[in-house]
Amino acid sequence: MSLYSYFRISKPSAEKVPQEKVGTVYKSLRNRTFWGVTIAYSLYYVCRMSINVVKQPLIDEGILSAGQLGLIGSALLFVYAIGKFMNGFIADYCNIRRFMATGLFISALMNLIMGALGLFSSMIPIVVVFVSFAVLWGINGWMQSMGSGPGVISLSRWFSRSKRGTYYSIFSSSPYIGEFISYNILAVVVAWLGWQAGFIVAALAGLAGAAIILLFVSDTPESKGLPSIQEISGEELTKEDKMATKDLQKMVLKHPGIWVIALSSAFIYITKYAVAGWGVLFLQKARGFELAEASQVIAFSAVFGILGTVLAGWLSDRLFKGDRVKPAVLSGIISTSSLILFLFVGGGFILNIFYVSLFSLSVGVLYCIVAGLMAVDIVPRKATGAALGVVGISSYVAAGLQDITSGYLIQGFTTQVEGVDIYDFGPVSWFWVIAAVASFMLPVLNWKKMTKKIN
Repeated sequence: MSLYSYFRISKPSAEKVPQEKVGTVYKSLRNRTFWGVTIAYSLYYVCRMSINVVKQPLIDEGILSAGQLGLIGSALLFVYAIGKFMNGFIADYCNIRRFMATGLFISALMNLIMGALGLFSSMIPIVVVFVSFAVLWGINGWMQSMGSGPGVISLSRWFSRSKRGTYYSIFSSSPYIGEFISYNILAVVVAWLGWQAGFIVAALAGLAGAAIILLFVSDTPESKGLPSIQEISGEELTKEDKMATKDLQKMVLKHPGIWVIALSSAFIYITKYAVAGWGVLFLQKARGFELAEASQVIAFSAVFGILGTVLAGWLSDRLFKGDRVKPAVLSGIISTSSLILFLFVGGGFILNIFYVSLFSLSVGVLYCIVAGLMAVDIVPRKATGAALGVVGISSYVAAGLQDITSGYLIQGFTTQVEGVDIYDFGPVSWFWVIAAVASFMLPVLNWKKMTKKIN
């Protein structure tokens, strides 16, 4: 069997579900698919966030510097950006079950290899460790790019337009669930067994996620003998539904609103990944927290990130009557304000939990609306992956540049006093705040382009 035939979208089943059973079978398979991709994508994030939990031990043991860790982190993000763009277009044609499971399986293997290398790091030259980690983490970036597209496409294939916003907001909580697991379970494992164990446990989580996809996710309703989602939901076929996928994808690339969304999402990702990737180190070096406490602050905030993404669909659909821009502006103002409090006001354990939780709640709403719902709303169902690919490449190139810039800003403004490193987080903090302001100002200044229908 060729790769093309293995990964291509499933053909309609010759055996059809009896009409009287269509509703029951559809709801069962739809729910299994939805929860399968949602849980699995949260475990994708465990395989992505593992390196953030082990940064301080790697620095303390003299294995890697902050700058080197920034380069390694950016390797994943840059490759992920390209991969998300390409795989977004490819996934529109693919069997989402096989495509998504393959990405998570190989991502888990990359974590496993890095953990195994770590066990022998004392016998390996530091430059070899650095290059090996950068290459492996870059490969992991490509595998990670095979997760989001299939997950969102599954919503397009299994849900009507009227329900997509609510379910998308729940699916969008997956990254925060993954972060919560990482900053709680992985942090405890690292503190107990060492940083190498953090990668190994993340690998086990990824393998479990791949198994969940294979067991629970279905590709399309038609592949299970069901009618199309348009027939099931009673939606009328539009002219776009009858067009070829490649023509719709070309239309997406010409839509100005998609590029406004992509740029706005890029700034969201700068701040989102800044706190997720450097928040633990910031709390340790700028606030004097221990690793366990710092990890708990960031982990606790993930709960509010979940709440924010789940609320986003309801806020936009119900409270703001389908308006995506107003809740994005409101959440942008709150996220910027809370980020400023976190970076410049200080405080103890509880106060920092409040700052970061408020930030995560509001940026969760912003992330879900701008990086997801706005893009999905203005493109046809068959070009969903293409739209997310455009937004994705912009977002993760920005996130990668953030990781490099943040790493070297932190390292460049670190001085030694009597053999002790003194960190100045002022410059990097302003970099993050400026990005936060830009993330919600762009939708305000360009809201007409964002509501323009694709043509």
